[in-house]
Amino acid sequence: MSLIIVTTSPRVAPGLLSHRAWQVLGQGPVRTGAADHPHLPYLAEAGVDVEVVACDPAALVREAVAATVVWLEADEALMRSIGHAAVALEEPPVIEVVPGSYDLPGARLLDLVSVMDRLRVECPWDARQTHESLAPYLIEEAYEVLETIEEGDHAALREELGDLLLQVAFHARVARERPDGFDVDDVADGIVAKLVRRHPHVFADTRVEGAGEVSANWETIKAAERAAKSGGDPGSVVDGVPMGQPALSLAAQLLRRAERAGAPADLPEGVPADGLGAKLFELVRQGHAAGLDPEAELRAVARAYRDQVRRANGDANASR
Repeated sequence: MSLIIVTTSPRVAPGLLSHRAWQVLGQGPVRTGAADHPHLPYLAEAGVDVEVVACDPAALVREAVAATVVWLEADEALMRSIGHAAVALEEPPVIEVVPGSYDLPGARLLDLVSVMDRLRVECPWDARQTHESLAPYLIEEAYEVLETIEEGDHAALREELGDLLLQVAFHARVARERPDGFDVDDVADGIVAKLVRRHPHVFADTRVEGAGEVSANWETIKAAERAAKSGGDPGSVVDGVPMGQPALSLAAQLLRRAERAGAPADLPEGVPADGLGAKLFELVRQGHAAGLDPEAELRAVARAYRDQVRRANGDANASR
């Protein structure tokens, strides 16, 4: 005979089970070690009797030699114990694992929302944070993501993206507490709607010939969105450029926006042409004309200089 283990995901609504799971749950006695298993009320409603018992892996496996036994849920440790008990028998039963429900891509984000809810209530530090107090961490985590990308450290990138994702979840959880607030689902809904709206060549019947047309459509749609928000006024092409970003990136983004609108790249009157700011802006303009990212270029040189200082400092310490 056999031991059939039905597994479920806590990230899927209780009562939703695969067809195969419903089939096997009616094949033999069903047992579980979890008295609070979320599926129990739904199984009872469907006429499936589930006995809650303390699991004895050896006894469970021995019973499955003579009859079909269905066990609801098993963590990694229990699965390992069942496996060891089975191989200890001269004629072990067939052991089948049936996924009753399983995670879809993105399901682990539900865990993040749940953990964030609990931290906001039970952790004194998390409970007192505001958008303003969290802002420095958001910037710091974004730069740490950038650093792992620049260094090609893909293992660290996974961790740093998690830290950045935490900031998004944290801000959404804080916002939920305001009378006019929103939650993480609203955040996700907004970006999904924006992506669909700005990709009509994917989600509608617009045809494009390449990435250039995609970018052009994107800017046209953005301009229409700005006009809709301001009651018909299309505003300026530089509206929405975050002025708080690093100066090299800021100058480069302003130049990109101005170029799309056909605006001149000349500095306004009153800005000293021989001043350091003007000289730096001209270097950014030259980099833009050459297709270079001035922020990335300077960061690369800064990293090389840092490494040189480290080597020199190491040599000096070694010679002491």
